[in-house]
Amino acid sequence: MRRPFLVANWKMQKGRAAALAFARAFLPRLADDLETEVAIAPPFVALDALGRALAGSPVALAAQNVHPESQGAFTGEIAPAMLVEAGCSYAIVGHSERRVLFGEQSAFVADKVAALLAHDIAPIVCVGESLEAREAGRSFEVIGAQLEESLATLPPARAAVLVMAYEPRWAIGTGRTATPGQAQEVHAMIRARLVERFGAAGDAIRIQYGGSVKPDNVAALLAEPDIDGALVGGASLEPESFAALLQQSGGPR
Repeated sequence: MRRPFLVANWKMQKGRAAALAFARAFLPRLADDLETEVAIAPPFVALDALGRALAGSPVALAAQNVHPESQGAFTGEIAPAMLVEAGCSYAIVGHSERRVLFGEQSAFVADKVAALLAHDIAPIVCVGESLEAREAGRSFEVIGAQLEESLATLPPARAAVLVMAYEPRWAIGTGRTATPGQAQEVHAMIRARLVERFGAAGDAIRIQYGGSVKPDNVAALLAEPDIDGALVGGASLEPESFAALLQQSGGPR
């Protein structure tokens, strides 16, 4: 069974003090019998402090990005071993904002996946299409290519630790959300590709939806058979809102 998984992606918001204040307000709101897995991905400067605050809780620490090299002259980047030292269990790679704003290609994402796995950090690999691609009927083509190229280095034996995230770029930060049916259609395609590539392990891989997820739509999204969680942006910035999302997310599938 696939356990629902919600990840808070704070993007370039909340420094150390704000992250600690969030943890103090959020952790007491968690149910003792929490059925949904949850992780928070703060900015790099807050990783260490938030990791310490989350220690001993059911909330995992995630990074928003990583560089595939172990060290070197890569100003502004962070290495996998540094994430291990900070206590990260997950790292987001291939986010649409990295692909669009910073020109990251799927081959580079594949290098990041390999580097994370070498350090026992589970990658959360994002794929998604633009509005133009969707309106042209090219969603499956675009996402399928991203999927194949981004997972090119992933050995089948390690597939079970992978998390996928479908992000329709036209629904990120716009207030628009794919209907549960629209999202499920793409998730089902991703699932089929994963099973084709990895066999039974592909059916165990969790596929999150990311795109204006809120407390009032998360239950309907997760009711679909191949939507196993959410990559949450704006609705994860307030402890009350993110706790409400967890309450609506249901149990194992």
